[in-house]
Amino acid sequence: MVAVAIMAKAPDAGAVKTRLCPPLSPREAAALARCFLRDRIAQVRGLAGVSRVIAYTPASECGVFHRLAPDFTLIAQHGTDLGARMRSTLATLLAAGHRAAIAIGTDTPALPTAVLQHAVDRLGSPDVDVVLGPADDGGYYLIGVRADHPTLFDDVPWSTSTVLEITVQRARAVGLHTACVSPWFDVDAPDDVTRLRAALIENPHAAPATRRFLERQEACRRRRETSAP
Repeated sequence: MVAVAIMAKAPDAGAVKTRLCPPLSPREAAALARCFLRDRIAQVRGLAGVSRVIAYTPASECGVFHRLAPDFTLIAQHGTDLGARMRSTLATLLAAGHRAAIAIGTDTPALPTAVLQHAVDRLGSPDVDVVLGPADDGGYYLIGVRADHPTLFDDVPWSTSTVLEITVQRARAVGLHTACVSPWFDVDAPDDVTRLRAALIENPHAAPATRRFLERQEACRRRRETSAP
C-alpha cells in the first residue's frame, strides 16, 4: 500500500503558526494548528488504499499524537531541516515495505480529499516516480516517491519561491518521471486565513474542525465590536 505520512508538529502555544500572531494570540494559533491537524487526520482516514502515518515532532510528544490518532502508525521525525525530516520519513516507510510514500503537511486544511486521493493513485502507477502538490507560494504541499532520492531534499532553499522549480529540475536531471496534482494554498500568514475563510464558505463540508474554530473567532469579534463604546 501507499503510505501517507502527515508531517506534524505538536500544537503547543508559541511553537506553531507564529506568523499568525498577531492577529491571533499564541494560544489561539496553537488551537488553530490543532484543528488543522485534526482535519488532516480525518481526511487521511477517508483515503482508499493507504497506510496511515503521522511523522511527529518533538519526540517527547508522542502521547499527544497517539490520543489524536490511535489508529495511525507513529514515527518520530529525524533531521536538521525540513528536507532531511521528509526524506528520513519517506525512506523509513519505503524500507518498511510500502510500495510508495507521501509526505503532506497540515497547512492546507481546505484541500479537497479528491486531490490527495489523486496523488495516491498517481503514485500507484508504475510510470510515475515522483508526485508533487504545487503550493501557490512556489513550494509544494505534498511530495510522494516510489524510492529514496536524496537529491530531491538535500540543500534545497526551503521556504522560498523556488522550491518546486528546483525539485522538478532535479527530478528530471536524474530521469525521474514527475506528476503534479492540483495546486493549493498554504495557510501561513493572516491574509491566508482570509482566503481560508472564503474557501470554507464555498465548500462548507471541508475541514469541519477548522471551520468551527473560525466561526467561533468571527462570533467573538462581532461581540467585541457590538459591545465596544
